[in-house]
Order: sequence, then C-alpha cells, then structure tokens
Amino acid sequence: MTSVPTGTAFPRRDFLKGGGALIIGFSLCGAAFGQEGVDLVALATGPDQPDLKQLDTWLAIHADNTATIFLGYVELGQGSSTALLQIAAEELDLDISQVKSARLDTNRSPNQGATAASAAIARGGPRVRSAAAEARRTLLTMASKRLNAAIDRLTVSNGIVSVVDNPKRTVAYGALLGDKPFDVPFTGTAPLKPVSAYKIVGTRVPRKDIPDKVSGKYVYIQHVRVAGMLHGRVVRPRGQSAYAAGAKVLSVDESSVRNIPNARIIRRRDFIGVVAPNEWDAIRAAEQLKVTWQVMPELPGHADVYDQMRAAKTTDVVLKESGDVVAALDRAAHVVSRTYRGPYQAHAPFGPACALARVTADSAVVMCSTQNAYDTRGKLAQVLGMPAGKVRVQYYEGSGTFGRSCYDDAAQAAAILSQEVGKPVRVQFMRWDELGWDNYGPAHLADVRAGVDANGTIVAYEYRGWQHGWSTTETSQQYLFRQRNTTDSRWLGVLNAVAQAAGWMPRRAAARLSDANVVTGRGIAVGTHLSSYAAAIAEIEVSKDTGRIVAKHLYGALDAGLAVNPAFIENQISGMLVQATSRILKEEVTFSRTNVTSLDWNSYPVLRFEEYPEVTPIVIQRMDQKSSGAGEEALCSAAAAIANAFFDATGARLRQYPLTPNRVLAALSQDESN
Repeated sequence: MTSVPTGTAFPRRDFLKGGGALIIGFSLCGAAFGQEGVDLVALATGPDQPDLKQLDTWLAIHADNTATIFLGYVELGQGSSTALLQIAAEELDLDISQVKSARLDTNRSPNQGATAASAAIARGGPRVRSAAAEARRTLLTMASKRLNAAIDRLTVSNGIVSVVDNPKRTVAYGALLGDKPFDVPFTGTAPLKPVSAYKIVGTRVPRKDIPDKVSGKYVYIQHVRVAGMLHGRVVRPRGQSAYAAGAKVLSVDESSVRNIPNARIIRRRDFIGVVAPNEWDAIRAAEQLKVTWQVMPELPGHADVYDQMRAAKTTDVVLKESGDVVAALDRAAHVVSRTYRGPYQAHAPFGPACALARVTADSAVVMCSTQNAYDTRGKLAQVLGMPAGKVRVQYYEGSGTFGRSCYDDAAQAAAILSQEVGKPVRVQFMRWDELGWDNYGPAHLADVRAGVDANGTIVAYEYRGWQHGWSTTETSQQYLFRQRNTTDSRWLGVLNAVAQAAGWMPRRAAARLSDANVVTGRGIAVGTHLSSYAAAIAEIEVSKDTGRIVAKHLYGALDAGLAVNPAFIENQISGMLVQATSRILKEEVTFSRTNVTSLDWNSYPVLRFEEYPEVTPIVIQRMDQKSSGAGEEALCSAAAAIANAFFDATGARLRQYPLTPNRVLAALSQDESN
C-alpha cells in the first residue's frame, strides 16, 4: 500500500448526522507503449481536505444496514459510480441495493485526483476495495465481541453477521455501528476477497443513475437553481485567437445595452460578463454589448497549420528508442515512409458548460461539472483571492465529453460574477463560447517509417510526431499481417475476438475494386489510448460521385482486465465507435488568420443520429488481471479501421483526417491519374 501523507481531518460525525516534437524509434518489437505500467493507486493530497488515512473518509455505515461510499472520482456518464459501488459491496458482503454514493464535495470527499485517462476504475477501484475490506474487518471484530465468537467462525450475507455453527446468532452492520464513525485508521492491510468468491464484481448490475435520467428526474448542473440568483453570460470575441493570448479589452460601450434595464455589466481587468435576473436579458445583453478588442497575434489558418508546425522551433524528446533503426531499415525487404495529419478537434459537449456560484466576503460555494474537484477548487481560490479551505466545490454532472471540456472556465466565470455582485450567479455558456473557446485536442503531424522482411515481419519502426494523434501504416493483408506481428496473447485476444464477431475472412485489401458509383470496404486495426488492449473492424460505403463515406457497421473488442461490469464497458465501446466515426469523418476546428471560425454545428459538424453506424461491442473478461482503462481505449483502433476500410473500398489512401467528401474526391481523382 502506498504511503499517503496525512491531510486535515474533516468532522465526519457532522455528515453522518445529516507540445514539442515527439520521436519514437525502435528496431524490434517489444512491449507496447501503452502497456509499460501505470500507477493504479496514485492519490493527490494536500491541505484542507479529508484525511486519506482515516477509514471514515471512505465510507459510512448507517442504522438501516446500508452504506454510503465516498468516491473521489466523478460520474461522467461512463457508469463508474455504480461500478465502484459494486467493488465496495463485494468486499463488504452487502447487496448492491444496500450501497450508495455521496455527491462529490471537497468538504467531505477524498481527493483521488482527476477523473481522466480512463482511470476511474483502474485507480479508484483499488482504494475503494481496500477501504471496504478494512471496514469489513473492523465490523467483524466488533461482531466477534458482540456474539462472543471468534472471527473465523463468522460469516456475512447482506450485512448480517452470523455464527457459522449457530446461524440464529446474528447481528447487523447497522446495529454494530449505525451512523457512528469508525474512528480507526485506514491501514490498507485488510485481506481482500479472492476473485473466485466474487458475486457482484464481474456481473451486469444495472446502473443506479439511469432510472432518474430516463424519467427526467436526474439533476444535471444545467438544472440547478437557487433562490435569489442572477443569470450570467461571459462576453468574449467569437472564437479565440492564438493559444494563451486571451482577449485584451480596449474599450466597452455600456450604452449599447441601456435598452435592457435590469442588465448589469461586470468587468474585472480583461474579463467581461453580464448579469440579469432574467436569463434572456443576460443573453441579449451579452449579444448586444459593444466591446473593442485588441488585435491579437496572427494565426497560420487551419489550412497552413501543418507547415507552421514543421517550421516552428521545437523541443525534441526521444520517448523510446531501441536498437539501430537506420540499419534495420536498410536491411528491410520493404520500407514504407508516409506523413499523416490530424486537425484540432473540439470536445463539443451537446450541453454547453454551466456553473452556479455563491461567493461571500469570506467563503465560496461553487456547483459545477469538473473532472478534478480539488484542482478546480485551487483555481477558484486563486481567482477569488481566498484560501483554498474557504472554497467549496460540489460536483454536478453535465454533458459528457471525451477529454477536458470548458468546465473550469464556467466555474471561474460564475465565481467572479458572484463575487462582484454579492449574489448567487448561474453562468451557462452559449454554443459559440463552448466551440470557440474550448481546450481543443491538439493538431497532429507525424512522419512514419516502417520496414518488413521478406516474410512480412516488422523489423523497424520510426515515428516522428508533432503533438499526438492517430496514424496507421498498412500492408496488403490486414488481419494476417497483424497476427504475424503480434505475440502478446492479449493483443491477439482482441484481434481474434473482433475478427470472429465480424466474420472476417482473410483476403488482400483492395482486392475487390469495383467501377460502381457506390463501393464497399472493410478495415481492421488494433490500438489503444493508454493502458488496455483494443481492436476494431469497420464496414463502410463510399460514394464516388459525392465523396461521402457512410460507416455501416463497426465492431470493437476491448480487454480492460477485470471488467467490473461488462455491460458498462459494452456501452463505452459503443460510444467510442460512434465518437471515432464522427471524429474521423467530420470533426475539424477551423480558424482564419485571426480567430477560430467553427462556432456551431454547421461549421463544426458532428455525426447525426441518422448517420450512426450499427455497433457490436465485445468485452474480453480477464478475471485474473487488474482492471485497466475502458473509457477511451477503442477510439484509435476504430478510427484507423475506417481509414483502412476506405483503402479496401477504393484502392486509394487518405492520410489526413477528417475524411471529408472533398478529400475523398481529391484522393480518388489522384488515384485515377496515377
């Protein structure tokens, strides 16, 4: 168990009562980069937060024989809040109906860092499991005294402790502790239940949040209201300029909103916002307010961004190097050298970011979405000029995204406005705020060289990348090529599983080219995001007349170790297959020489419902392995599979995504000319 510094204890009793250049090169296959080891029990600590070394920080037992689990990871729509409860219920020998979680709150929740990098179960699970085991051991010690029986003579079912040879002698967890603190340290030394004894972990327990979400009872951050609050909007140029340049205010014409009598303009240096009792008045005021902005540094324009990336001064980092790549390439029977390009892409949640803040002279409460409540608290403290311990962040789920959205921007805007007006303020971004001022996924440029011997075995690979993204280099026989060059049983597991699910029959790619206007193709790929194993197959149609690609069916296989709830991972795979289709076919942040220009769903198109492919998710259950990530792990392979399917359908290669109709038509025209 990792040693954790002691933090500041909170009164649990009170609650119980109420980019540079990236270079990778190696000459022989070794461990995959994503599988080289991840710290699965990392925790963030600091002042003014619950003491991670006290068991009461992690859970509470109630008089009705139920338990509340305090989670440090947030629910982003992936189902992790229920899966973590499965882990706790398993170790406590409670039914899943007997456990619930508390809203993540910096005044009472453990600080486990960011909910990111597919880590909620991989990093959050071990702590929850260990804390629940510690609680069970403590409760059994108490039961042993109450029942006058040795611990090894006790058994537990649904929180009822009984004596093995005298089952009528029982005591419930609730009777032992009900609504009182444990008052014991969290040592991390309690024995864990063997996997062979699992009854809840590994099963398809329904998500606890879905009934309220389906019925409309679930409270998202966009739904939250408090008495006496004002509505706020931020005022910024439509679309940001150069990264970190911000927006410098030269002048504000307050007379431009005098026709809206209840609207108030708030300015703090270069931050400008408006508040009003009525939300529509705040929207109108933000729209009408005339602000003169300083002209910012010139951008290259999205069409020239890759030339700019290659020309700019870089800080080169060799991420991995093994063997003599140049010599291995010289010996290779066949060498392929290609360049790949990927655009900036937005997180683009369907519901723009929102937050509600109540700031007084000496404290602040901010209700918001966030992937890291304590980090958000620290930033709010800086903005407000308060000690972190005076700022309280309460988590409310918002619209989900893959990656870090504008959560903190909305939270800070609401806090500033509330501090200035002395009242609670609710801020919700407009669509152009969200798309125009996002923390975009970075653009990507990569030069790749690979060499194979006469048998098709990879002997050398070199990757030189500016930023990070997807890239693929393929040979003629997709499936057999991967089998031949894969020795890891888990990579082979996902590859074979997805091939079997799709009924894949080996043949040469692009071997069935047709003169028809609409042609079909299929592609296969393997790849991951960070720590798991994934493979995908795509079946597509391509219109040679319009250049439009239609993804008909995607298959995705994922090995994330021990799947706490296979149904949740199936849902994640399904979402990843749809998201990958949208990103590889449609999504691209556009910008002029001055600012971002993709500000709505027309200029930043995403996959529409009628365009969704049929999806088939496959989960490889590994009860003998640790749980690893399942949040984003199939995105890369799905995107690459679509690109490979395009080659199979047309015989032409596209090495820049998104694979838009214009790029498709250009590639087909070039292929014909060649």
